Amino acid sequence: MVVALGFSVAIMLSIPAGITANQESMQRITENFSNTITTMQNEINKTATLIECSTTPSQGMQGFRFGGFYANETFIDETVMDVIRSIEGVKDVIPFLEKSSSENISETINTPFGSRTIYRPAYTIIGVCLNSSLTGNYSILPTNITAGENLSEGDSGYVLLSSNLTAYFGADIGDAVTVNGESFTVKGIFESTSQTRTVYMNITDAQRVTGLTGKISRLDVYVVDVSYATQVADTIRTTYPELYVTSYQDRLENLQNMQTMYSQTLNNAESSISQAQATATQLIVIAIAATSLIVFFVMLYSVRERTKEIGILKAIGFSNWNVMSQFMLEGVLIGLIGGVAGVIIGTIAAPFLSALLLPQLNLFGGTQRTQRPFQTTYPNIIGSQSSSAATLNPQFILLALGVAALLGALGSLYPSWRASRTSPMEALRYE
Repeated sequence: MVVALGFSVAIMLSIPAGITANQESMQRITENFSNTITTMQNEINKTATLIECSTTPSQGMQGFRFGGFYANETFIDETVMDVIRSIEGVKDVIPFLEKSSSENISETINTPFGSRTIYRPAYTIIGVCLNSSLTGNYSILPTNITAGENLSEGDSGYVLLSSNLTAYFGADIGDAVTVNGESFTVKGIFESTSQTRTVYMNITDAQRVTGLTGKISRLDVYVVDVSYATQVADTIRTTYPELYVTSYQDRLENLQNMQTMYSQTLNNAESSISQAQATATQLIVIAIAATSLIVFFVMLYSVRERTKEIGILKAIGFSNWNVMSQFMLEGVLIGLIGGVAGVIIGTIAAPFLSALLLPQLNLFGGTQRTQRPFQTTYPNIIGSQSSSAATLNPQFILLALGVAALLGALGSLYPSWRASRTSPMEALRYE
């Protein structure tokens, strides 16, 4: 009986805790989406005159990106810079060489068919043009330096490491590291804002150690005025169809597409929460009814089994109110005992019970719980889990104990009234 009461109270505790957890997750997702959109809008506004040209698709464009590195890396001759510079409206052209290292690391990933081990490049080499006029006017190097110094004009034989590579190389500022078989000195370390492991160096050094002399993989093209951006981008696309060209207008369209996706995602989440709240109301009503009925039948059985005791109490002077209040007090105590058991069960099993009984927060529509491409592409926005684990707080616990006591009183009301109306003579003759 106590266990059954405990589970009823645990359900009444777990369901509100699960709803609260879903609402908190919804709030965090909304804030993340809002911050991401604002950040992207600011970045797009800052780069209105920038046209990005790459030999591989950028994140968010169509293409197969594997572990942060493209499966097929392609390169073009750096002489294309001269042709692009000659286009009307072009102010500066900045070349980059991005190449996966020849060293590999193993990594275990989970797939729908089980876990498996994959091998991917240990880091990405990024060669940049260390020209003072370019590094001073454009953001071509990381700015969040945490140790040492940034690369500067004329630096050769030096590298800038992302912080997540220091352990891999076992190196700090001033130490030598080997990149593709050639030794370099660590001049600075920057804080990596993603899982990408990156080594920056002079583009001529990068071309030499990768065996790609005269080759580049990306160009940042700056126009003199935003009015030239579309015209220059179209000219580059026509001249070099093998390049993936992204202009200010393209970035705005991508942002609008992301906003549409975010809005749909939030609508799905709100729909899930509404569905969960409707389900929660039904389950709480059922739990309340079950708790009341358990107390009712227990007290009804108790009154029947203690009929002779009731007769004796009334024979020695107990009034109807005394008898009724005694049985109601027992009902309240039973409810409280069940409430304590429910708190213990709920403290342990609240996450499981809420996940079992409530529809889960669904960001992508449908009923599948598989990871969707949007979640894979933007894990920093959504997080590894779509909902928080349900936890009990003191307010829920106190409320549950109060409700359990009240239901104990209500459930014992009729049996107590029936006991108080029992005739002493009939009760004493009861066998």
